[in-house]
Amino acid sequence: MASSRRMLVILAGCLLLAFTCSRAPQLEVTPKLRAARDKLEHLIFVIQENRSFDHYFGTFPGADGIPMSNGVPTVCLPDPFSHRCVQPYHDAAVINAGGPHSEEDAATDVNGGRMDGFIRSLRTNSGKFCQRFPFDPQCVGGTIPAKATPDVMGWHDAREIPNYWAYAREFVLQDRMFESAFSWSLPSHLFTVSAWSADCTSTDPMSCTSDLLRPGHERAGSNPSTPFAWTDVTYLLHEHGVSWRYYVGDRSQRQCRTDPIACALGASGQMGTPTIWNPLPNFTTVQQNEQLGNIVYIDDFYRSAKEGTLPAVSWIAPSAGVSEHPQNSVTDGQSYVTTLINTVMRGPEWGSSAIFLFWDDWGGFYDHVVPVKVDENGYGLRVPALVISPWARPGFIDHQTLSFDAYLKFIEDLFLNGQRLDPANDGRADSRPTVREEVAILGDLLEDFDFTQSPRPPLVLRVHPSPGPASLPG
Repeated sequence: MASSRRMLVILAGCLLLAFTCSRAPQLEVTPKLRAARDKLEHLIFVIQENRSFDHYFGTFPGADGIPMSNGVPTVCLPDPFSHRCVQPYHDAAVINAGGPHSEEDAATDVNGGRMDGFIRSLRTNSGKFCQRFPFDPQCVGGTIPAKATPDVMGWHDAREIPNYWAYAREFVLQDRMFESAFSWSLPSHLFTVSAWSADCTSTDPMSCTSDLLRPGHERAGSNPSTPFAWTDVTYLLHEHGVSWRYYVGDRSQRQCRTDPIACALGASGQMGTPTIWNPLPNFTTVQQNEQLGNIVYIDDFYRSAKEGTLPAVSWIAPSAGVSEHPQNSVTDGQSYVTTLINTVMRGPEWGSSAIFLFWDDWGGFYDHVVPVKVDENGYGLRVPALVISPWARPGFIDHQTLSFDAYLKFIEDLFLNGQRLDPANDGRADSRPTVREEVAILGDLLEDFDFTQSPRPPLVLRVHPSPGPASLPG
């Protein structure tokens, strides 16, 4: 049984780390958690870029979407450029500009809970954004060009993203998934693997302090110049003998500048995944544990999924061209994601897998839900998120409050006997302000599964689907 093998690994890890394991809190193993440990051997986290929940699922039936009355949005945001009010609208364009999305922009967008600053942020902060990130594809001449109707107010439905809507109909859609960081891509990716974004003055994990602007002294999308010294979840996975891989774009998808940190993989020249979406090579834990070899090209994922050799935990970061990051095509990204999911579904390990598809930050696109504040770092704005598994509840919309910290909690509950990234007992103390997995408001991903049901068959979709029907907003 999968659960028996897993407990042997946990016990072996505890023998090696008796002090750590003896101090770890005792996790209550409920019948549902026991079933999850028995059924799920592979957790796959597919990370896409820069879309808000309302932008992708704001008109999905039953979801907490764009406020509507008789199919007409009841919200309208001021545009200081044109001095008019702009409502959310259906955007048929598959290439979007989006808006700036730093910590400052998040504050402008949220505007004290009024959620009406998205156009203002675009008009007033794009110059600062493009100065920091001159290589961002939406920056032209040092700014984001003004449009008659800013597409930060646009929304898509099954006409543009039919496969994503099909996954939402057949599996689980989460309509209160907030990015963990109140900021942009790098902090968000850091939270995904470590529940923190910080800047450190040395390799001492106690030297780190929260930083959502330039963690690791990052500048303009370039490599961090100081290490990520705090503890990440791969440290715990390694110590407990749990397999993991972080998959990045291969060299045939050369969309980015030369990336020395990513080239620790042994490549020379360019890679498809920018450093800011691939933070693990800069973690001292990964370097000291000699785990850089676990950061591999996406070809390895396809091969493992086909052969039935997937690790226990997989993260998949896209190359730029298929990331859905503005200004890259929504349909190209959907085709890439569909290929990933189809490969798992056709492989021998579909029956023991759970795929978590989510977007790293809101990308400046409108969302109407006020983020929950749990500490000085977040939560950030709402993003789309799906759970795809033979054990996922069919057609279920999860209204729990979630963040990317829930992914770490799920990994820890299934594979680490509930050990958290907690300085008090994880064996490697750091100075993080919050044990994010233990925040009281955080929901439980177990709610998205039914392990008593007959396993769901694969839903293999066309990689290049025809447009779906228009949504019928309420």
